[in-house]
Amino acid sequence: MTVLVTGAAGFIGFHLCDRLLRDGIPVVGLDDLTPYYDVSLKEGRRHVLKERHGVEIEIVDVADKDKLHSVWQRARPDQVFHLAAQAGVRYSLENPGAYVDSNLRGFANVLECCRELPPQHLLYASSSSVYGANPVPWSEHQPTDHPVSFYAATKKANEVMAHSYAALFGFPATGLRFFTVYGEWGRPDMAFFKFADAITRGTAVELYNDGRSTRDFTYVSDAVEAVVRIARHPPSATTDPRGLIDPAGSPVAPHRVINIASGRRVTLTEFVDAIAAALERRPEIRLRGMMPGDVADTWGDVTLLKALTGYVPDTPLIAGIDRFARWYEQTYAS
Repeated sequence: MTVLVTGAAGFIGFHLCDRLLRDGIPVVGLDDLTPYYDVSLKEGRRHVLKERHGVEIEIVDVADKDKLHSVWQRARPDQVFHLAAQAGVRYSLENPGAYVDSNLRGFANVLECCRELPPQHLLYASSSSVYGANPVPWSEHQPTDHPVSFYAATKKANEVMAHSYAALFGFPATGLRFFTVYGEWGRPDMAFFKFADAITRGTAVELYNDGRSTRDFTYVSDAVEAVVRIARHPPSATTDPRGLIDPAGSPVAPHRVINIASGRRVTLTEFVDAIAAALERRPEIRLRGMMPGDVADTWGDVTLLKALTGYVPDTPLIAGIDRFARWYEQTYAS
């Protein structure tokens, strides 16, 4: 089996590539090293994969249709993990064009490649943000027609695009609704990284919604474990309109969506306190109001994940934070 991973130098993509390569699975990794955050962090991830596994991540922008097509023809992947995307809810307020290029045009190019050389299973990154302001816990059964950020809208569009291609051309596709993934090699724009940075520097940690928000945090190795297990279960079209075969599946296409979550939630205040304890510092907290595009709470229902794979993320929050804190101190605070 040959696996193609886009966004291979990204946070989750790096950990996924490392896991697949440790399992002895050949990986073709692509990334465009966009400067949305410090490119040296992406280069560091590339370096680790090169040193550890002898694999060179290729510089390819999925929005470049011809270059992507050329790599696809050469690799002829059996499985595709499409994780390349422009991330960030707040940045989508400032630069929506970046999301059109990567999340819409880039994903359309991936789907066209799947149309020409269909993989056994396409798995693509969606997001818990598609649930918008729905009441928690969020289940795959809930409608997702009211996104509250442009980033969320592009992820909702990805799900609809993938469903249409799966229906038309028959290749199985699974949308991975990632909740807040944290851990070593994380992105500097993510809350847990910003919290650690502020605590270490002795500056105020800003908590929005006056610190009352809750989040479903998923440790990165757990998220990867879930994804690897899901990959072994490609969806098939079912004609059961009640969805008894696959509750999140489609009655007309081999397509499903699935939450990648811990099934637990904590307040952001508790999360900051845990990071501060791991770093052995006292945090200074500054409370702020709600930010545009944010939601008050996230909490994933993991019933389908457990039913499909027999697995639910199980790393205790304290253990995951401690591993992240040790990496952060070695990398940034020394």
